[in-house]
Amino acid sequence: MLKRVGLAAQYLVLPILLVAIWKIADVVGWIQPYTMPPPEDVVMTGVEFVEDGTLWEHTKASVIRVSYGFAIALVLALTLGIVIGLSRTAERLTGAILQTVQPIPPIAWIPLAILWFGIGEGSKLYIIAIGAFFPILINTIEGIKNIDPKFLELAKVYETSRWRVIARVILPGALPFIMAGVRLGLSMAWICVVAAELIAAQAGIGYMLMDGRSLSRPDMVILGMLIIGVIGKALDDLLRKLAKKAIRWQ
Repeated sequence: MLKRVGLAAQYLVLPILLVAIWKIADVVGWIQPYTMPPPEDVVMTGVEFVEDGTLWEHTKASVIRVSYGFAIALVLALTLGIVIGLSRTAERLTGAILQTVQPIPPIAWIPLAILWFGIGEGSKLYIIAIGAFFPILINTIEGIKNIDPKFLELAKVYETSRWRVIARVILPGALPFIMAGVRLGLSMAWICVVAAELIAAQAGIGYMLMDGRSLSRPDMVILGMLIIGVIGKALDDLLRKLAKKAIRWQ
């Protein structure tokens, strides 16, 4: 029990130290409230937004968008990644276009997203999905290509069907890479939701950040940033636990 408390305390040391430095800088006048508010202002804004439901409204909107956009990216990336990983022909056919499109940052797609999907939810989901797509795709392909050929040869010896090989050998073997890609993809989805909510959104954490900037309220901006960070960490911790259970054999 004491060991667990000690480990938990280690995680809290640096955040507490940073908040203390932040408060000291405010007290001695190193920072100005209109550019960097004191910690208690951010806390009071958080309490105010919780009480009037504003924080829940913005958080729910962003979580729903990230969930849908990430789910679209996950299905498409896993499907395409498995096909490319198993087929050299598919790799040659898609290699040039994927390598060209991959370096384009998701925010650069905003003008086209508006032209293609309008200013509704479709354009926002597109930006989130394209941001999460490539980390999952690349890791899926690499995971399949890094499977020990001996396992595939053994499956051929026993004349195992192709679908059974995919389900019992290829996917379990590539799972560590796939889970790493899923974690990266989810992180990218949260990064992209801020950019996505710049497109005529009426709710969302990204919208709250922009609203705080337009109202010259850095407390709202910092609160929104903290919410994104906390939710992102919680989801990453959940995926890490799922990954440990899924690849316990490793």
